[in-house]
Amino acid sequence: MTLMQKFLGAAATLALSAGAAAAEPALIFDLGGKFDKSFNEAAFNGAQRWAEETGESFREIELQSEAQREQALRRFAENGNNPIVMTGFAFGNVLGEVAPDYPDTKFAIIDMVVDAPNVRSVVFNEHEGSYLVGMMAAMASESGTVGFIGGMDIPLIRKFACGYVQGVKAVNPDATVIQNMTGTTPAAWNDPVKGSELTKAQISQGADVVYAAAGGTGVGVLQTAADEDILSIGVDSNQNYLHPGEVLTSMLKRVDNAVYDAMSAGPDLEVGINVMGVGNGGIGYAMDEYNADLVTEDMQATVDEAASKIASGELMVHDYMSDNACPVE
Repeated sequence: MTLMQKFLGAAATLALSAGAAAAEPALIFDLGGKFDKSFNEAAFNGAQRWAEETGESFREIELQSEAQREQALRRFAENGNNPIVMTGFAFGNVLGEVAPDYPDTKFAIIDMVVDAPNVRSVVFNEHEGSYLVGMMAAMASESGTVGFIGGMDIPLIRKFACGYVQGVKAVNPDATVIQNMTGTTPAAWNDPVKGSELTKAQISQGADVVYAAAGGTGVGVLQTAADEDILSIGVDSNQNYLHPGEVLTSMLKRVDNAVYDAMSAGPDLEVGINVMGVGNGGIGYAMDEYNADLVTEDMQATVDEAASKIASGELMVHDYMSDNACPVE
């Protein structure tokens, strides 16, 4: 073998290795951190499941500031990672600017619609799952007053709140639902101290079940609810295990499935809008050994019947984001 043949062989091997590395998917977590026990962690779990099943690896980054959104997207795209998955509506504007610059790269964004030929937009019917846990909250409440604590005050979180109120009122039209948002900036997703304060304030107003849709802030909500011996409801991931016997249920938003599906598709990822709801297993509620003693058979049967009607289209839960209004508030 000549020196040139050896050189060409080495170059081919290098190119093959580079090609394999280039196919690695990438995951960008939103502010609040990978281990927020909620939204971001659900995304991580989906990526981990894909990696364990395939034996492949993925790249990831936890953002520390808003300025890093575009930097992270471009860095992964330049590196050849494909697809690039990102969690959170806040990537919307940046992705709209970046995606056209990398037409051969597929992107998947969760919780926002970006109209581009190389983007999959995954959105969830959070109002449907919130309706189901709202019903459960009303059935479990002894005071007739329940609470909702949201993270950043945006239409998406009001969508959670409106679904929850509809579910509560479906069971008890006379129930009171106290609502608070944590803040108006991204810091609202990671402020467990403020979550704790809001929980105590709602308890002082009579709430005996509190639903948190607030990312890492919700950890403070669930902790304080347990400390004060009232029930809480988790969100996105199954958070029942955090306080066994104290978390009534968790509204499951299968972000893990969205990430897993995107990584499984790889560069062949189908683009367009992908809606995940009760009907296709994208939304649900958690039952396990940690809340089994809190949910009666009648409660579960009532909620399951409603879920079936939602899936069939017989029961329509109003989506706050369709008109920025909630008919039951």
